[in-house]
Amino acid sequence: MEAVAGGGGGETAGELVRRAAALVPVEYYALAALVVASVLAYRFLELHVLGDLIRGFRGGRVELTFHPASEIYHRVASKCRSLHGRYLATPWLASPHLQTLFLGISGRPPSFTYKRQLYTVRDGGTIALDWLLAYDSNDSDGILSKDSSTPLVVVVPGLTSDSAAAYVKHLAYSMARKGCNVVVSNHRGLGGVSITSDCFYNAGWTEDLREVINYLHHKYPKAPMFCVGTSIGANILVKYLGEEGENTPVAGAASICSPWDLVVCDRFISRKLVQRFYDKALAFGLKGYAKLHQPVLARLANWEGIKKSRSIREFDHHATCAVAKFETVDTYYRHCSSASYVDNVAVPLLCVSALDDPLCTREAIPWDECRANKNIVLATTLNGGHLAFFQGLTAGRLWWVGAVSEFLFALLDSNYVHQQTAQDHILHSSLESSIDKSPYVNIMEDGMIAAVTDDDPCGDASPSNPMVSDIQQNNRDVIQQTEHAKEVENTSNGEVQGMPAQSPAQSARQLGEAHYVNKFHDAVAPVKRSISQLIRYQGRSVWLLAYIAFVTSWPLLGSLAFIALRKKVRNHLPAKLLRR
Repeated sequence: MEAVAGGGGGETAGELVRRAAALVPVEYYALAALVVASVLAYRFLELHVLGDLIRGFRGGRVELTFHPASEIYHRVASKCRSLHGRYLATPWLASPHLQTLFLGISGRPPSFTYKRQLYTVRDGGTIALDWLLAYDSNDSDGILSKDSSTPLVVVVPGLTSDSAAAYVKHLAYSMARKGCNVVVSNHRGLGGVSITSDCFYNAGWTEDLREVINYLHHKYPKAPMFCVGTSIGANILVKYLGEEGENTPVAGAASICSPWDLVVCDRFISRKLVQRFYDKALAFGLKGYAKLHQPVLARLANWEGIKKSRSIREFDHHATCAVAKFETVDTYYRHCSSASYVDNVAVPLLCVSALDDPLCTREAIPWDECRANKNIVLATTLNGGHLAFFQGLTAGRLWWVGAVSEFLFALLDSNYVHQQTAQDHILHSSLESSIDKSPYVNIMEDGMIAAVTDDDPCGDASPSNPMVSDIQQNNRDVIQQTEHAKEVENTSNGEVQGMPAQSPAQSARQLGEAHYVNKFHDAVAPVKRSISQLIRYQGRSVWLLAYIAFVTSWPLLGSLAFIALRKKVRNHLPAKLLRR
C-alpha cells in the first residue's frame, strides 16, 4: 500500500508531474506561451481587431445624443453623413493606445507654413496666433483682409500642444482647403513664445480665449467665426461658451475629446497600469514646459516640487495650485471642469468623444446635460483613442476632422448660426466672483494662474475688470442718489422759507417727519437700485421683484404710514382735545 501511495517506485507526485511534462514537446509550450502573451497583450492594449472582424470591418456606428426638439440636430447635424455613418479605425492601429501613440510620434500631418502674429493681452502676456489662410492676402498686416467675409476658424490646442501638433495641422489644412481662414491660438508659453507676465494658462483659464475672440471679432466683424477646441482646449472652449451664454461672437463650435470633469479624469488616469504611463508622460511634458519658463515659475511656485513631480496631480499641486492659490488640487479641478457649464451654452456645439479614450474617460461625459441643451449634439464612437480617429489603410486622415468640417459648413448654410446678443454682464461677473469662488481662491476669474501681489497685473484691481466696474457703477448710483436727495432737501427748505411763519411745535413736527422721510429714502434706495439692476437681466421677474421689495421695505412703509395717519388725525381733532 505504501508503495502504491508513493508512486509505485518510491517517486513523489511532483516527480511524476515533471516526468509527464518532459514528455510534452517544446513546441507546445512555445505555442501556449504565445497564446497567453497574445491574450494579455490584447487585453492590455485594448485591441479591437476581433470586434472589427465580427462586424465585417464596417466599424462601429456613431451614437448621437441630443435634445428631441433640437433644431441644431434636425436642421444641421442630420445633414452630416459622417455623424450618421460608422467609424472604422485603421486596421493596424486597432487600439486606442496605438492610435494615441502614433498620433504623438508621427500622425502624418500635412506640410505647410503658418503666418505668425504676436498678440499682447491686457496683463502683458503674449499669445502666438498662427494663421493659415484660404488664399494669399495682400493686406498691410500680412494676415487677413479686414473686409473679408470668409469664415474664420479659431483652433484651441490641448495640454502642452501648439500649432505644430499633428492633429492641429490636420484640422487647419482641411478647413483651409475648404475655403476657411484658420488661426491657431497657442497657449501662453507655447509655440516658442516666452512668458511675459506672471500669468499662466491652465485647464479652466478662459480669459485668453475671450480676449482673442473679441479681438478677432472686432478686427474682422464680417467674418463668421467658428471655434474648435481639442482636449484641454475643448474644456476651455466649453467653459468659455457657458460663461458667455448668448454674449459671444462665436457662430458655432466643436469640442473634441474634452475631459469634461477633471476630478473624474484624475481618478481614472491613476487607476490602471497603462493609464499611469500616460500620467507620467504628460507630467514629463509639463515639466518640460515649466523648464522653459523656470525663471518665472521658480519665483512663483515650488520649483523643487515641480522637478520631482511624477504625475499631473503632483505638478498641479506644486505649480498650478501654488501660484493660483487654490487650497487643494481637487478644488482647482472642480472649479475648472467644463461639465458644470454645459447647460448655459447658447452656441451650436458639436461634441466628439471616443468611448475608449485612454485619457478622457467616458465616465466624465455629461450625457444628461448634453441631452437637455438644445444647442448641443454629442457624437460618441466605440473607438478612436485620444484625438486620433485614424482612417484608411495609410492612416492619412482623422475622422473627427471631416465630421467637424461637415457640421460647421452645414451650420453655415443654415439659419441657425449664432448671432451675438449685446448685453451688459456686470451682474453675471459680480455674482460669479462672489458665489463661484471659494474664500481661499484668488478673486480672479476662471482660476487663472497668477502671482498674488499688491499690484498683480492679473488681478481684479484692473479698471477693466467687470467686478470693479460693477462696484464703481454702484458707487456712482449712490452718489447720484445722494445729490438728488440734497436737491430735494434744498427745495423743501426753499418752500419752507417761502411759507408764513409756523409755530415751534409745527416746525419740530415737520423736521421729525422730514427726518423719517430721509431715512426711508436712504433705506429704500439700495432696494430700488437692485431692482433696476436686476430688471436688465430678468425682465420676466419684475412683479416678483416688486413683491420682494414691498415685503422687505414694509416695516419702513408701515412707520411712514403711521406718521402720516397720526398727522391727519391730529388735524381733524378739536383743539380742546389736543390741549388735554
